Amino acid sequence: MTTQRSTGRFMPSSWDETVVVDIDGTGTDKNGVYYPDRGVTRALVEYRYTGDIDGTSTAAYVFAYRDGKAGHARINGYERFEGSIGGHEGTCVFVHTGVVEDGLVSGHVEVAEGLGTGGLEDLSGSADLVLENPTDDGYELTLAYDL
Repeated sequence: MTTQRSTGRFMPSSWDETVVVDIDGTGTDKNGVYYPDRGVTRALVEYRYTGDIDGTSTAAYVFAYRDGKAGHARINGYERFEGSIGGHEGTCVFVHTGVVEDGLVSGHVEVAEGLGTGGLEDLSGSADLVLENPTDDGYELTLAYDL
């Protein structure tokens, strides 16, 4: 089987982040959202994808902030994607792991095998991400995958 690659661009269409644990009771407000200096938050995020990866998704993330003022956090989450990847229609789930360091997000996305439907039922694959300086059409994602 030959590994394929599809590239799309994605942009959040909504973001709802709330505090789960605020360890020290101190934090920072940014754009109407409170971020603890040290603590845990959860976020529900909706995305829109365009390009060879085309569709919509909903992600649930957990952020563990160790220095909120400097923007340092560990990220874990799951994202349910619905649309097409390389012309294959269906749904799948992405597993996210990553870090935020000084406002720069870097991470790894892995397809959760066994959770796909339709043309994405047998999808497996992964992508590495670095998110900084988005353009008007969002961030780039190149997924290396097998079907």
